[in-house]
Amino acid sequence: MFVDSHAHLDGEKFASDQGQVIERAREAGVEAIVAIGNGDGPDQVDCGIRLAEQYDFIYATLGIHPHEARLANESAYQNMERLARHPKVIAWGEIGLDYFYDHSVREVQREVFTRQMELAAAAELPIVIHCRPSEGSDNAWEDCFELLREQWSTGLGGILHCFTGTWPQAKAALDMGFMISFAGNLTFPKAQSIRDAAMEVPLDRILIETDSPFLAPIPHRGKRNEPAFVKETAHKLADLRGLTTQEIGERTTRNFYKFFKLAEMAESKVSAS
Repeated sequence: MFVDSHAHLDGEKFASDQGQVIERAREAGVEAIVAIGNGDGPDQVDCGIRLAEQYDFIYATLGIHPHEARLANESAYQNMERLARHPKVIAWGEIGLDYFYDHSVREVQREVFTRQMELAAAAELPIVIHCRPSEGSDNAWEDCFELLREQWSTGLGGILHCFTGTWPQAKAALDMGFMISFAGNLTFPKAQSIRDAAMEVPLDRILIETDSPFLAPIPHRGKRNEPAFVKETAHKLADLRGLTTQEIGERTTRNFYKFFKLAEMAESKVSAS
């Protein structure tokens, strides 16, 4: 059993075969998927909800990605406040900072990140963090942790999704009550710092994801990523931790249900496996 805790299944890349992609995931043992609600901007944050309404094993998030922070306005915030009450919405995100591409001015990114943390706290939802610094720098990490320390003393926690940092950064997030989620880049040859962190994070604080359609793991690198491939990330993590792929699947699945307070469902599924 596996859970893909972060997938973008909307947009052109899945327009022609979304249903088949989801069916392949189920055949591969993926029992739950989190459909991320960013779309291409504030007017599409319900994309995850629409998918979650079609499938009982798909959950949704919503939020304005740092790339589109420049498009945020009061109307968008009010719409997200309303959508956050949907029963299939389990987190706010992905939100955060991206200083690598700088599609939005950094000060605007910080303002939108802060405002969304306020909204997530009011909705009592954990947050899903995107953090990517400039090349050869820790600048986005430094700003992200500073804002989290100032704004996120809620006890709701969150997820550092598609972790690309180092062990000290993972440790800082763990100390704040966050989960660490690893994606297909864990399998890439040059990703040793990510693997180093993956060997240190406590097993009860790890999630796995695809970040579909991006970052397809080896042996699928170069292809469109999809939820069925989350098993490859589990396999690599198992190698690193001296466990079987099945054990990693079961542990990360339990972590997912426990973190999102769906523990009873997790126990029933694990017992039946």
